[in-house]
Amino acid sequence: MRRRKASVTLFEEIRREHEFGLGTIQGVARKFGVHRRLVREAIGQAVPSVRVPPARERPRLGPVVEFIDTILRADQVAPRKQRHTAHRIYTRICQERNECFVAESTVRDYVRQRRGELGLLAHETCVPQSYEWGGEGQVDWYEADAFLGGECVTLQVFSLRSMASGASFHWAYYRATQQAFLDGHQRAFHYFGGVFHRIRYDNLKVVVKRILQGHQREETERFVAFRSHWRYQSEFCNPAQGHEKGGIENEVGRFRREHWVPLPEAADLAALNALLLAGCRIDEGRTVTGRSRSVGEALLLEQRDLLLLATEDFDLAETSFPKTNGLGCVKVRTNLYSVPAVVGTTVEVKLWPSLVAIWRDNRQIASHERCYERNQEVLDLEHYLDTLERKPGALAGSTPLEQWRKAGRWPVIYDAFWEKLNARLGRPQGTKEMIGLLQLGREHGWDRLRAAVDKAWTLGCHDRAAVQHLLETPELARPLAPVIDIGTLRAFERPLPTMDVYDQLLVAGGVR
Repeated sequence: MRRRKASVTLFEEIRREHEFGLGTIQGVARKFGVHRRLVREAIGQAVPSVRVPPARERPRLGPVVEFIDTILRADQVAPRKQRHTAHRIYTRICQERNECFVAESTVRDYVRQRRGELGLLAHETCVPQSYEWGGEGQVDWYEADAFLGGECVTLQVFSLRSMASGASFHWAYYRATQQAFLDGHQRAFHYFGGVFHRIRYDNLKVVVKRILQGHQREETERFVAFRSHWRYQSEFCNPAQGHEKGGIENEVGRFRREHWVPLPEAADLAALNALLLAGCRIDEGRTVTGRSRSVGEALLLEQRDLLLLATEDFDLAETSFPKTNGLGCVKVRTNLYSVPAVVGTTVEVKLWPSLVAIWRDNRQIASHERCYERNQEVLDLEHYLDTLERKPGALAGSTPLEQWRKAGRWPVIYDAFWEKLNARLGRPQGTKEMIGLLQLGREHGWDRLRAAVDKAWTLGCHDRAAVQHLLETPELARPLAPVIDIGTLRAFERPLPTMDVYDQLLVAGGVR
């Protein structure tokens, strides 16, 4: 007979059966398949007793108990991230005490018990905090993966949370550099509409040079200048005490679960950050547990108490003045970036976390997405068009063309159009025509050129002049002159002459 586990429901059935049914302990026990002791217990009380399982002896654990205790006592003074796990202790037993045969589960149970006794499992008791409007923001970095252009990339995400309203700002970067760190602050200040009076940090290397006594820190000069520009105060947590800024720690986990799962997909980093920003706005509609206002409503109230934004942003650009080399590039850090300038020209380069801008004579002549790899070439085909007009044979195998293909800037229709030009004019002249076609994109815009090439292909025209006509036709169109009411001048209107009577003269003259 199948035995049943004691429960409140079973006790009720037993009590009812004993009182209104069979009436005997033996009969009830036989009917429900339980022991007579359980029937007597159910008759005496409606709730089953809590049974504590007897402690099991562990004869194989005894020889290694002192070995495990020695390891755990040493862990009390070891760095937190370099302490033994239960699995590591079991591995050491197998290696150093191989005469003792003990199961890993037995070791795990004992390690858990001893850690509790030694205080290694104890958690800090945190004191709830209240925050004034605009009083404190908390900052942190975290890692997250996303698909950019179909490739999975690990990104560093800056986050800043308002402790009073619960609003937060998140912005992704390729690297967690000091420049990106400060750029994230400025973007967050504009998002919140002001600056917090105090911002709390971990001891980040981009901010802290050296940890001094107590809460004093030797900070980097650039961070001090940035903080002075925005007029806020900074505070730092004790080393390895992330719970001291638990607001942003919890926010990171919440935002990651809400907006990074599943892995987001975007064309590039700018498009991904637009998604993150939209996620921040959506979160303004939520209500933090225990509060009556939504995050967005609280943020509107908080903005009145924030420090006013500075009249202009802190200049984060790193400036250099390199010369163009024989490849038509300038070297920034270790990478080469193309520039439309003759060899030997000195240009001004401004480096931002996500952008490299190149200036000459107070005019920006080129820009590239910043590359964080080393010894790479970042090339734009547009910068080489003038040179390719003199050297058309270099186009087919050029690195700038290959990079345009990978970036999706060279549509398949361009190759088909190029083949038609080569078939009709020959390869040298056809390539020249194709380069001239690309020059139209620099003048009229690349989107318009693509649309004009598509339209010319649809019409069956495979000629640069046809594409140029399609590009310039909207510009040549002129609006019709408006109709003017001549009013009283209509009285002088005369009918137009008819030429029918002159046909009689032609007939009379013998002309047909």
